Amino acid sequence: MQWKAEIEAAAQRIAGHAHQTPTLTTDGYGLGYPIELKLEHMQHTGSFKARGAFNTLLSCDVPPAGLVAASGGNHGAAVAFAAKALGHTAAIFVPEMAGPSKIALIQGIGADLTVVPGEYANALTLAKTYETETGAMQIHAYDAPATVAGQGTCFAEWEAQGLQADTVLVAVGGGGLIAGALAWFQGARKVVAVEPETSCALNAALASGQPVDVNVSGVAANALGARRIGDICFELAQGMESVLVSDTAITAAQHALWQERRQLVEPAGATALAALMSGAYVPAPGERVAVLVCGGNIAPDPFAG
Repeated sequence: MQWKAEIEAAAQRIAGHAHQTPTLTTDGYGLGYPIELKLEHMQHTGSFKARGAFNTLLSCDVPPAGLVAASGGNHGAAVAFAAKALGHTAAIFVPEMAGPSKIALIQGIGADLTVVPGEYANALTLAKTYETETGAMQIHAYDAPATVAGQGTCFAEWEAQGLQADTVLVAVGGGGLIAGALAWFQGARKVVAVEPETSCALNAALASGQPVDVNVSGVAANALGARRIGDICFELAQGMESVLVSDTAITAAQHALWQERRQLVEPAGATALAALMSGAYVPAPGERVAVLVCGGNIAPDPFAG
């Protein structure tokens, strides 16, 4: 893949559909040094996922049967949103662990939603069956070139906004977002993968030398709880640094983003910052660091009802 060219093309394709999200440089969080933040939780439907969804739909012919997607919540909401914006039908399968906030978000957009017992892998199985039976087009949550290129536009955009960091920390679930980062930066900036200790598909794959199945649980599992890392991510991630953070560290970072900058984010959105606050990743003297804040669909919704 000529990833740079694919991401540049994706950026042109989704212009006018995806938001350009804001950035800021800030002190605080008990770190003693400034960090750059990109507030991607302010994207359509509360996460970066809209980028990949729009890029996919705008780069292919959607069949009459429409679209189908399995999701822990954020991807499903993004596919539903993009489908509605572009005039397509969408069937979305999510696990119960997506939680009421994300389920309500998808329902509000108007997609055909099926809530599946168990975890993301169970929703994916049913989505594949639906695809076979109906002829609908499957939009994978993370392991597809168009998805990765769409997510890569986030980092191309950040550089155009003046990113100064030597190192960018990115939370990882199935790997679509960090694959986009690696595909765009191509070694020009260090990318650090951050995962929960109890949902760590990339870390386990790097340790094993191949993608492996992992058990998933914890406060960020409904966004970062992929059972197995995507093949595209695994290929791009060879030799990269991967760190793990506890649920306690994630929750502390989530609270800090609210208390210090009034940014209300879900646990996944705070996971990359948790690596700095907890010391899971310690920058070298003078190393400039940046954090992608990737999702804002907090549960329970504080304004529901």
